[in-house]
Amino acid sequence: MKIPFLDLKKQYDSIKSEIDPAIQNVIDNTAFILGKSVSDFESEFAKAHNVKHCYGVSSGTDANHLALWAYGLKQGDEVIIPANTFIATAWGATLCGATPVFVDCDERSYNIDPKKAEEKINKNTKAVVAVHLYGQPADMDPLKSITDKHNLILAEDAAQSHLAEYKGTKIGGIGSVTSFSFYPGKNLGAFGEGGAVTTNDDDIAMKVKMHRDHGSVKKYYHEIYGHNYRMEGIQGAVLGIKLKHLEKWTDARRAVAGKYREQLKDIDAVLLPEEMSYAKHVYHLFVVQVPDRDKLQNYLNENGISTGLHYPVPLHLQKCFDHLGYKKGDFPNTEKLADNCLSLPMFPELSDDQIGYICDKIKLFFKS
Repeated sequence: MKIPFLDLKKQYDSIKSEIDPAIQNVIDNTAFILGKSVSDFESEFAKAHNVKHCYGVSSGTDANHLALWAYGLKQGDEVIIPANTFIATAWGATLCGATPVFVDCDERSYNIDPKKAEEKINKNTKAVVAVHLYGQPADMDPLKSITDKHNLILAEDAAQSHLAEYKGTKIGGIGSVTSFSFYPGKNLGAFGEGGAVTTNDDDIAMKVKMHRDHGSVKKYYHEIYGHNYRMEGIQGAVLGIKLKHLEKWTDARRAVAGKYREQLKDIDAVLLPEEMSYAKHVYHLFVVQVPDRDKLQNYLNENGISTGLHYPVPLHLQKCFDHLGYKKGDFPNTEKLADNCLSLPMFPELSDDQIGYICDKIKLFFKS
């Protein structure tokens, strides 16, 4: 049996009759940049996350930048970021000229540890970024208490967590501002690059809107510095169709996670991801920790099962951040996860037979 890590072709085939006309409509109307397909999607995405404003942009990385740029972050400012995340989270700070300050993750949730974050706050700190990693929300109440106490921005990086919930509330409007990614492999994926910024703050929303379009509201009149971070019309059309299916796909992901848990629960060597009591996890990834991770990954690959590593090199040990002076051993929870993590196939269309095959092979590996 051959099992991909994710199967975008199967997803496309299931909605082809809706997607193709939506794309053709954009082409017929030559509405290639922003336009009605994007504004319609922005409205529906904001509604789905119970947030006031949503602006579609050109990528999740650009959304990370815009979320902090709108607050005027600059050189000399510091942004507290979990070391256990994809590097695009840090680019949000560096593209503003600010310095990322890394902290360890909680060993249970794998998300930013609020206590560790507060320890790093100083006079230069301007923001804390709560990454909702793998599809599970960070613990927002203590983070919000900390950022309110120190008068800091609380940004949410929700690149992997569309429709996730914290204590019954959709993420996207709990903090000051939120960035989303619509990279094709995400739970809600475009047919190329795409992202969004959401907020309940009218002033920040206007700055995001202006920054994404050359610092202007009216064409050729540029009030502030800007960039070309606009979403393409075709991506808005694709995302608008996919959004209608997202709740069903999210339920399917959660069901796949439940089947993995049931079939792998008796393997002592496999540490399953914990769904925290405050969270509705949307399982962008199903990440286990195992000894001999590389050997297991090779064994599964030899048996036709594709897996992933999220993430084998923590941010504080990336070469581009050598100048910040971090060293191995600084963040033990993050480093342990980096050494032992393995992401199993995860997509809504994963069948019971495929899940059974994956779990059987993992059991055989640890029996041998």
